[in-house]
This record gives sequence, C-alpha cells and structure tokens, in this order.
Amino acid sequence: MVRTSIVCYLILLSLLLCMRISTGTQIEIDLKEHRLKNGLRLFMHEDHSSPIISFQVWYHVGSMDERPGITGISHLFEHMMFKGSKNVKPEEHSRIIQLNGGTDNAFTTKDFTAYFQNLPSSKLELAARLEADRMEHLQLTKETLLSERDVVKEERRLRVDNSLFGKLNEGLYDTAFLVHPYRWPVIGWMSDLETISLDDCKTFYQTYYTPGNAAIIIAGDMDPGNTISVIEKYFGSLSTPVRFKEVIHPEPVQSQQRQKEIFADTQFPWLAIGYHIPDTDDDDIPALELLGNILTVGRSSRLYRKLIYEEKAALSLFCSVDKNRNPGLFTITVGSIRKESTPKFAETIINESLEELKKELVTEREIEKARNKIETELIFGLQTNFVRGLRMGFSMERTGDPLWFIKDLERYERSTAEDIQRVAKKYFTQKNRTVVRLIPKKETREEP
Repeated sequence: MVRTSIVCYLILLSLLLCMRISTGTQIEIDLKEHRLKNGLRLFMHEDHSSPIISFQVWYHVGSMDERPGITGISHLFEHMMFKGSKNVKPEEHSRIIQLNGGTDNAFTTKDFTAYFQNLPSSKLELAARLEADRMEHLQLTKETLLSERDVVKEERRLRVDNSLFGKLNEGLYDTAFLVHPYRWPVIGWMSDLETISLDDCKTFYQTYYTPGNAAIIIAGDMDPGNTISVIEKYFGSLSTPVRFKEVIHPEPVQSQQRQKEIFADTQFPWLAIGYHIPDTDDDDIPALELLGNILTVGRSSRLYRKLIYEEKAALSLFCSVDKNRNPGLFTITVGSIRKESTPKFAETIINESLEELKKELVTEREIEKARNKIETELIFGLQTNFVRGLRMGFSMERTGDPLWFIKDLERYERSTAEDIQRVAKKYFTQKNRTVVRLIPKKETREEP
C-alpha cells in the first residue's frame, strides 16, 4: 500500500510539473457568500467528496492592531478563547469536538486570528453552537488570565528567548520597522505580557470579537441553504457594537541602511538581511517570490550553490517573502555560519548575488522551475477542504478577496525575467536594507 501510494504521488507530481497553468480559471472553486444583518460574513464551499466539513472563524484582528503596552494580547486572547463561555466549561470546547470525531485549533498572525474545527458534516450545528457561544459569551476571569499569561510567557521563552531564529527574526523586524506595529512580534514583548490586565482583555474582546469583525468559512459536505439557516440560528441574534475605526500609522520610507548585532549563547553566528517590500496584492510580489525561489530553494539555487555548496560558509539558508495586509519584508536568513567563515563574508556573497540579478536576466529554466515549485505546492494543498478554507481565509484577510490566491497563479505566469530584474533594482538597495547579525557571546573565564 505504501509503495503504491508513493508511485501515485510521483505520477501526480510529474503531471503537475508538466502542466502549465496559464490562467486561474483552470482552478475552479465554487464559493457562495451570505451576509448576516449584524455584519457577519459567511462563505460556503460545497464539496461532497467526503462526509467532512472544515468550520473556520476568522477575526479581523492580529498583532498589527495592538499598541505598546498590550503587545501580544491577540495571541494571548487566542488562548483565552478556550477557557470557557456561558454554556461551555474551560477546555471543554476541544473535548467536545474530539468526542464528536473532530479536531480543532487556532492561530494568530500579524493580520488576523483564526479558529477552526474539522469534523463530520453531521456536526455542523454543534460547531456553530460552540463558536457562537464563545463569540458572544466568553467568560473572562482573573484566574484564567493568570494561567494563560504563564502559558504564553513560557511559549515566548521557547520560541524567542531560547531560539536563535526567534531572536534573530525579532531583532530584524524591531530594527527594520520604526513606527508600524509589524515591528513587534506576534507573541508580544515579555514586559507587556506581564502587565496586560483583565480590563485590557475585556476591552479587546468587546472591540474585536464581534460578528461585524468576523467571517465564517465552511468548506466540505454541506448544503448551502441549510448552512445559512444554521448560521442565522446561532449567530443572527448576536450584536455588533459601533464599528471601531482602524488606524495604522504607515512606516516611513527607510533612507539608510540599518544594522544590529545581537549577542547570544550560540556556537555559530546567524545572519538576516531584510528589504522593505509592498503588501500582498501589489503586482511586484509574484516576481519577488520567484526571485526568492531562484536564490534559495533547492541545491541548484544560486545562493545555496554558492554559499552552502561551494564556499561551505554555513549550514542552512532560506528566504521569506511577506504577504501581509500592509507592506512587509523580503528576508534572506543564513543559519549556523561556520567558524571558518563570518557573517560579513556571507553578507558579501548575498550582496554580490543580488547585484548580479540587477545586471543579468535570470534564465527561463530558472523561472520555470520556480513557477512549478510554487504552483505545485498550491495545487497539492487544495486537495483538502481544510487547506482550501485556509487559503480562502488568508486571501480574504489580506486582500479582501477570498479567491485571490487563484488570481496569484496568473500573476506568476505573467512575471518575466525583466520583471525579476526590475524588482531587484527597485528593492535591493543599500538604503532599503536592514542587516541583523546574531553573534556568539565571548567566553569569560575566571583566572585561577
């Protein structure tokens, strides 16, 4: 069975790699929308291939909606949402879902917070009842705040304070952004986590956890008419207060290179180089994604071949391209730089490779390989209703269009070698660059 599955997977992969997706219309997702009187948006994708649904609730609030003093409250609140509501005891939400054959979880980003449960389609009403109860009647107490605060603080220690990548990434965004709330981490500053009050949580809940600031995505084996009736039954009577006005101060244009050194308990240095780039729906993003892929994905990629294989200067290398609601960063990260090398040497190789992109066009083979990689990952993910829901949610929160990710395929197809050269010239400038180095602390020994 395992061997047969592998063969089938390889055949499908081969077909996908050979397939050219010239237009987004070749991927069709039937999506119906219904809006409740209180402002709640319902999106339904009907698929009867298996008796399963993915029930997802997306709140239009993330760490970018915070302020100094309460950074991390969005993620903290994600934890608080499992601590009991009017008709559900603390931690009972997940237990009920599991007892009914489902799984559930949640996650918080810079732009939004999402909750989901994947369960048998016969349990649609159960999921609606549970989510409506905590949207309207969450129980916020001093005891649950104290317990979840400790959990989140420990999570921060694990992901940031005791993580080399966490330290480096936090240092990069804190240096690259001076005004915009993307400068602080989703998990928040430790000093703020220690002082967030119960009143802060109540205000946050009343402001953002309302039907008018949320959307429900249901994908899978369901009937749209019946689904609308169920959602109206449990969410229709929920109230939405006067809509708050979202005010985000834009980041000023960076006028000179910024640098930072972070000293940490590590044997090998790390390096991160970031460049400011526009938000998700900007036409330059696909070319930047293709460029990042050409530079760092796979052993034949330009930077991997030069930095890891030829120079043996480091052990790991990867690139990330933010696709956020607001402008983010294009980042190249080099991990575990060998003792025979230095962060400065790795930085020089990266800068030289970026300059090459400005002078010479990338090859069609490089573009084709990058396109295939991106498209294949997207198409494989769409095999499950859960991931389809996630794709729609990410797109909706970042662009306002839940099917934007399909349009992205057309944009990858339209991106040319000239576009890649153009964005390299536009964004990879010294004044737009932020460099953060993670340096090993010097050993101190007592004299005998």
